[in-house]
Amino acid sequence: MKSITRKIKTSLLLWLFVIIPLAGFTPQLLAQDGEGKAGEPKTEEAAETDAEASPGEEKPAEEEAGPVDDYNGLLENQGDGAPAFDFFATSMLWTVIAAAMVFIMHLGFSTLEVGLTQSKNTVNILFKNAFIIAIGLLTYAICGFNTHYPGFEEGEAWFKWGSMIGDLNADGGDTWGYGGLSLAMTGYGDFIFQAMFAATGATIVSGAVAERVKLLPFLIFVTLLVGVAYPVIGSWHWGEGYLNQMEVPFKDFAGSAVVHAFGGFAALACVLILGPRKGKYGEDGKVKAIPGHNMPLAAIGVLLLWFGWYGFNGGSVLSADPGPLGLVFTTTSLAAAAGVVSAAVVSWIVFSKPDLSMALNGALAGLVGITANADIVSAGSAIIIGLIAGVIVVFSVIALDKAGIDDPVGAISVHGTCGIWGILAAYFFQVEGSGVGLGSQIKGILLVGGAAFVFSIVVFGALKAIMGVRVSEEEEEMGLDKSEHGTEAYPDFN
Repeated sequence: MKSITRKIKTSLLLWLFVIIPLAGFTPQLLAQDGEGKAGEPKTEEAAETDAEASPGEEKPAEEEAGPVDDYNGLLENQGDGAPAFDFFATSMLWTVIAAAMVFIMHLGFSTLEVGLTQSKNTVNILFKNAFIIAIGLLTYAICGFNTHYPGFEEGEAWFKWGSMIGDLNADGGDTWGYGGLSLAMTGYGDFIFQAMFAATGATIVSGAVAERVKLLPFLIFVTLLVGVAYPVIGSWHWGEGYLNQMEVPFKDFAGSAVVHAFGGFAALACVLILGPRKGKYGEDGKVKAIPGHNMPLAAIGVLLLWFGWYGFNGGSVLSADPGPLGLVFTTTSLAAAAGVVSAAVVSWIVFSKPDLSMALNGALAGLVGITANADIVSAGSAIIIGLIAGVIVVFSVIALDKAGIDDPVGAISVHGTCGIWGILAAYFFQVEGSGVGLGSQIKGILLVGGAAFVFSIVVFGALKAIMGVRVSEEEEEMGLDKSEHGTEAYPDFN
């Protein structure tokens, strides 16, 4: 009997001090009376009693708002747009990524120009390209953005000078208030994406005038080109100006004309004033090749440009709308690839050897050709557009050379000639319902190309009269690295 009693006591002690505590109870909790069951909140009266009984103890601080509360606050700011806030945030993220990709294009332009020119001018080309992106960003902030998008009122269509950007987050910065679904980004997102475009036109000119232009007049010229001419001419289309106000609006999705043809025709004007490089033509007028010094750099440059073009065209969707974004990426890729193939084949036939520089420019030709129409053509049409652009660029380079127009990198042909093709292709290959008119496309080409050409002839011509725009023969022979910068890119190889 004692043995059984001992076992019962042992079992009770085991339950009281081991099993029950492990289950979350303690003898103290079991002994509580009037405080509610374990795990239940106290009543207000019980809480007040505890507070009176422990006057020296502080109440625990309220919990700070966490990520969920912050997110809910963001949603509250959206009003009716709250259900689509994640799309807004994704679109804004894509916009700044696309802007960074367009920035990388300037590295592509730099290495392409360096590779296709002589080693003695490398520092000069790199300096010019670094300056162009810097001055492009600054002038676009100071006056360009608000001139490019001036908010034309009724009766206005050609010019409205803008002031420096202000607080582009004035609407709160995290709402749909800036542009709605068609422009799913903040004001600063819009600015930085468009600012990266601004310097591209001036960069095109840099390659065409390489190896013989004076540095200071060139820097003055590109400052005026990117700070004044680009935003004013661009406002005629993207700023809701004349080209957009026509009965059938001008179609240029991402800038075959207002960026590329603009730069190509500006470059043509400057090259006509400068004249060809020394040694480019013999006494009989026969064209002599001046080979580039680093084809690997040229190839890297083109591939960087191709990569950046996904931001250039893809970012021009102005949101992360999956339908047009996927289409634009596909048409951009196919046109570039087709341009490589057709330019390579044509140059092989014409020169009896496959020409790498022509194949590389074929990629750029296809990209320029698709830029105006990437959102309104089919995949098959994109291939045809790229194939034709690759053929055009080869014969354009040959024709300009024979005409005595010396363009070391083929910039006029790639951006000017193929820019025209891209604008026309928007009409010929548009999908049903796009509403592109041939007359409007031709008028747009004439206005944009003509304005860029006239501006450049006047400004660059004035600089020639005032301070001269071309280095001396001795300086050209020495190389602009030494004559203009007093340094060399490859000092150990001379």
